[in-house]
Amino acid sequence: MLVLGTRPEAIKLAPVARAMAASPHFQPMVVTTGQHREMLHQMLGLLGVGVKTDLAVMRERQDLADLTARLMRGLGHTLRTERPDLVVVQGDTTTALCGALTAFYERVPVAHVEAGLRTGVPDNPFPEELNRRLIGRIAHWHFAPTPSSARHLLAEGVPAGQVQVTGNTVVDNLLWVLAEGAGRSAFRTERRRILLTLHRRENQGTAMRTMGASLRRLADRGDVEIVLPLHRSPAVRDALLPELGDHPRVTVVDPLDYLDFAATLADCDLVLTDSGGVQEEAPGLGKPALVLRTTTERPEAVESGAALLVGTDPDTILATAGRLLDDPEEYARMARARHPFGDGRAAERILGRLTADLTAGPPGPAAGDPGPRHGPGAADGPASGRPGPAGGGAAGESGATEDGAPGGPDRCGGAADGTGLVGGAPGGADGPAPPRPCAPPSAPGRRPPAGPYDPAV
Repeated sequence: MLVLGTRPEAIKLAPVARAMAASPHFQPMVVTTGQHREMLHQMLGLLGVGVKTDLAVMRERQDLADLTARLMRGLGHTLRTERPDLVVVQGDTTTALCGALTAFYERVPVAHVEAGLRTGVPDNPFPEELNRRLIGRIAHWHFAPTPSSARHLLAEGVPAGQVQVTGNTVVDNLLWVLAEGAGRSAFRTERRRILLTLHRRENQGTAMRTMGASLRRLADRGDVEIVLPLHRSPAVRDALLPELGDHPRVTVVDPLDYLDFAATLADCDLVLTDSGGVQEEAPGLGKPALVLRTTTERPEAVESGAALLVGTDPDTILATAGRLLDDPEEYARMARARHPFGDGRAAERILGRLTADLTAGPPGPAAGDPGPRHGPGAADGPASGRPGPAGGGAAGESGATEDGAPGGPDRCGGAADGTGLVGGAPGGADGPAPPRPCAPPSAPGRRPPAGPYDPAV
């Protein structure tokens, strides 16, 4: 069961769902919570992901406590009804936390995609930083996007055998979408093109209003066009529309579907964002990014030189953006920076590890859990081998992996020695059994299996 509720979760779990649908070892069942109902539903068909269950939990101006209560009830009932062998969650949303926690209550093992991101500040971003820390205490498999994320998990006591560096699935999906070539850019002119996204809860209110005023001054330069896909949150709209809604060089659009967003990102010159996902996507396309936050759980983009953490001070934002637009050498340095987040084969590595571990038998205990960790079906052996579409259509429908290669039990990744573990550590008493070797590179119709992800290579 893949649990998702927001647009970023749909983007980042779609490659995993497609890969599972192409494998004889999995029947992916996608459960949506509707945390971003309108933005989510525009995504799923475009990404080749069907939905088995929609919990539709969102209510107008619902607070986090009410949302969490609805999620726990709905997901608990769904888990008891469907009895999956495995629950997969992504990232740090309230949906992901409740998906992991209800799976723990039902004694179903949890795989966490994009594990190990940390700012070190429990309430920034809020509530995501605490959400992901709590998921890290529940999950059995921790699929870290970068070595830095893996180190955070190891420092928190997660056994090395349960951590694997995979790269980020957002890169898999971005490459898949751009290869489709179906998106349309939202830019209308040939001016310098700036893509702006703002939505984070900790930025809402006074900080977002002052940033909006600063960005209006940026548009006043006369040589830029700013495209703002406006989040549906009333708090975001109340903060930004008074400053930017009527400016002739600001194009305000409703949230773009992912094909159009990818095309718009590929078409821009500069990105200003408080989005975590956009921090990962922009470097992959050589787009300098200014991060409009005081902290980031993705320091790799800053460390590589592809992004600058500029904070929320309006004068700093205006000065930094202006410097990049006016200094070709500084702009070129950022545009040429190494991309630290993936090579497009993260889902392949994730599926390989899950296939190997689940066909070897039920997993051992999760970090911090002394009891057995197995799903209702796992005690009898591996995950069901029923093929199906990516998300819950009739069994037997075909799917495709993110790279178009056929699925199968030997589509595995991980370390060159076949372990797929951080540091090549084998599974032990507190970790899963080591995976079996991958299929040989010469197998008909296959490219060589993905080795360990190393962003320095």
